[in-house]
Amino acid sequence: MEITQKKYAEMVKKASPNSKSLTDILSAFVTGGGICVIGQALTDMYSYLGLSDRTAAAWCTVTLVFLSALFTGLGLYEKLAKFGGAGTLVPVTGFANAVASPAVEFKSEGYVLGLGAKIFIIAGPVILYGTAASIIYGIIYFFFLR
Repeated sequence: MEITQKKYAEMVKKASPNSKSLTDILSAFVTGGGICVIGQALTDMYSYLGLSDRTAAAWCTVTLVFLSALFTGLGLYEKLAKFGGAGTLVPVTGFANAVASPAVEFKSEGYVLGLGAKIFIIAGPVILYGTAASIIYGIIYFFFLR
């Protein structure tokens, strides 16, 4: 059975319907904005409790990472991502989800070969290249920009 380019293009078009750009943009905006509002509320709450601005921001980050990982484990983050799309990729929560998702997915394969081996399958390249870039930037700064 041979498939022509035209037939293949028709199959692709049928299998991947166009997205509704305006509704996708609005739901991403609302979702990402909501996560940011929660982050600001957490920061304000921690500041109100007497923490310095810097410490309050750190605790806000820790709380958002924890909640993101918890919601991923409970299957709620996936539902949020289906609604909010790219809005759930707010850096801290999206990264926590990227680490927690493989852990949930591969836990049935055991703690060593499943969870341990595959937990960084998505986030690993980000960690690797982020670390390498920070070392390179640090060397450039140390030798040329001080």
